[in-house]
Amino acid sequence: MELLHTAGTGGSQPLGPRVLPSPGRIPPRQAGHGREGRWPLSAPLSPLSADTGKCLSRVQTSLRAQLSCSRVGGVERCFLSCPAHTLFMPDSENSYLLSCGSPGLQGKTSPRRNGTSSGTGPSCSGAPGTPVKQKARFKVRDAKCHLRPHSREPAKETPRQLLLDNCHVTSVTLKCDSSKKRRRGRKSPSKEVSHITAEFEVETRMEEASDACDADCARKRAEQSLQAAVKTLRKAISRHQFYIQVSDTEYEVAQRPAKAPEGQGTCTTGQVLQDGKCTACGPGTYFSGEPSQCVPCPSGTYQDMEGQLSCTPCPSSDGLGLAGAHNVSQCGGQCPPGFFSADGFKPCQACPVGTYQPEPGRTGCFPCGGGLLTKHEGTASFQDCETKVHCSPGHHYNTSTHRCIRCPVGTYQPEFGQNHCITCPGNTSTDFDGSTNVTHCKNQHCGGELGDYTGYIESPNYPGDYPANAECVWHISPPPKRRILIVVPEIFLPIEDECGDALVMRKSASPTSVTTYETCQTYERPIAFTSRSRKLWIQFKSNEGNSGKGFQVPYVTYDGEASTQAQPGWGGGAGASWCRRGSHGWCLQASV
Repeated sequence: MELLHTAGTGGSQPLGPRVLPSPGRIPPRQAGHGREGRWPLSAPLSPLSADTGKCLSRVQTSLRAQLSCSRVGGVERCFLSCPAHTLFMPDSENSYLLSCGSPGLQGKTSPRRNGTSSGTGPSCSGAPGTPVKQKARFKVRDAKCHLRPHSREPAKETPRQLLLDNCHVTSVTLKCDSSKKRRRGRKSPSKEVSHITAEFEVETRMEEASDACDADCARKRAEQSLQAAVKTLRKAISRHQFYIQVSDTEYEVAQRPAKAPEGQGTCTTGQVLQDGKCTACGPGTYFSGEPSQCVPCPSGTYQDMEGQLSCTPCPSSDGLGLAGAHNVSQCGGQCPPGFFSADGFKPCQACPVGTYQPEPGRTGCFPCGGGLLTKHEGTASFQDCETKVHCSPGHHYNTSTHRCIRCPVGTYQPEFGQNHCITCPGNTSTDFDGSTNVTHCKNQHCGGELGDYTGYIESPNYPGDYPANAECVWHISPPPKRRILIVVPEIFLPIEDECGDALVMRKSASPTSVTTYETCQTYERPIAFTSRSRKLWIQFKSNEGNSGKGFQVPYVTYDGEASTQAQPGWGGGAGASWCRRGSHGWCLQASV
C-alpha cells in the first residue's frame, strides 16, 4: 500500500506518494503490517542512550558452530556441529549448499535497515576485530553429494577435541557437487567424484591477546589454527569420516553408491513421505533424521522456510513465544509500540521526546518533525506530538507549514490528528479530495468489447456507488443471424440530477441511430427486451453530482430466425429464455 507522509525535520517537503517496498525475505518484524498497513517500514532512528552500557550482540557461546574430531574404534572422525542458524538448500539431485552460523555477526556495527542507521550506541568493548577467512576445496571419491542421516555406531567414541581452541567459528558454508570421472580404458565404468567447497570464517578470542601477544599476534595464531584444521578435515573427508551434526542428527556429507537408499518411497533430506508423495517440512517445523519426520520448532525458536534441518533461535532470550513459530514475529519478546532496540526485541528503550513508534518490534522511532515535541518518552502515535492545530479526518498535518491539508484525490484519512493520507488500494480512486473512508475509493474500470454469446455490463465499482464523471462504452457484436436478449433486473440512478447520469443502448455511437433502451432514473422492477439492432453500442455517463449503486445487466444472444419477441414475464421460446433466480438476480439461457 502507498501512503502520503509529511513527517520530517527539514524545510518544506512536497507531498507525494511513498511506496512501501516488498517484504520479500525481510523478517516479518520489519514488514509494514500495522494498522491498515499505512506505516513505513522504517523510520529515522534516535541515538541509543549513552548510559546503556550494553553490548547488543545476541550471540551466545553455546550457539556457535564447532569443528571437532574424535576416535571410534581407532578411526578418526571429524564433525561440524551446527546448533543454530543453519540453512540447507538442495540445488539438484546431486548438489546442495549448507551454511552454518552467521558470518560477521560480531565486531561490526549494526547494519542499515531500509536506509536507516541503527543508532550510535556504545560499541561492544572487547569485540573481535576483522574475522579470519579461508576457502578450501576437498575431494571425495566414490560418493555422491547426498546429505543423509547417519546412524551412530555402537562402538565407544572418545571425547571430541576442538580443532580450533584459540578462536571462535562464526560461520562455515559447504557447497557439495558431484560429477562423473571416467576411468582409463574403454570398458571401465564411470567413477563418482564429489567436490566440497568450504568457506570458513573464525574470529579470535580476545582473551588470547596479552602483553606477550597483541591482537595481531592472536590473529596470526588463529590463521595458523585454521590452516591446521583444514589439513585435518581433508584427511577425514577423503576417508569418508566427516559428518555434520544438526539438531542431534548426524549427516554424511556424501554417500557411497553401495550405501545409497534403495526403492521408491525414499525422500531426500528435508522431506517426508505423505500420501505417497515426498513433501518438504513446512515453516514452523524442521526435519529430524532419526527417525525421518517433521518436528515442530520448540518454544523460543522459529523457522520461516521449508525443508530445513533446524530452527532459528528467537532474538529475544526470554524463552517466550509459540511452539511451531512460522516467523520471527511469533517469537514473543518484541518491543511494544513506543519502544525500540537494535533488533526490535527486548531489552528495549523508550522513544525519546519528540519521536514516536506505532508498531511493535521496531528498530527506531519516527521524529514528529517540524520541531514538534511529545509530552513524555515512549509515545506510540503522531497524535501524541504537540501540534499547533488538531486535524480532522480527511486531512493531514503538514509539519513544514503547521497547517491541516485536505487529502488529495485518490487518498483518504479516517482518523483525527494524523500526518499522512492513505492511498486508495488497487485501481481505485476518490471522487474528491478530503475523503475520510476507504469506501470512498471507487473502481474506475469499465467498458470494452463483450462476448459473442453471453456476458454482462455493470457500472464501475458495482455494487458500490459508481464514481463521478465516469464514461463507459461497451460493444456487443454477435455472430451472423443471432439477436441480443437483455434483462435489466434493476437500476439505481439518482433522479435529483436531472438526467445527469444515464444509460443508453443504440445501434452505434451516432445519436440518430436506432435506440433500443435509454434511462436516467431508478427502476427496481425487472424488464427484458430484444435489441432493435443486430449490434449494440452501450454507453453509461455520470456527472460530478450525486452517485448511486448503478446496475448489472446480463445478456445472451440467440438464433434470430426463431423470431420470438421477448416480453416481461416471458419464460421460454425458440432458442432463448430468461428466469429469475430467487432474490439473487437473473439467469439467462440461449441455444448456441
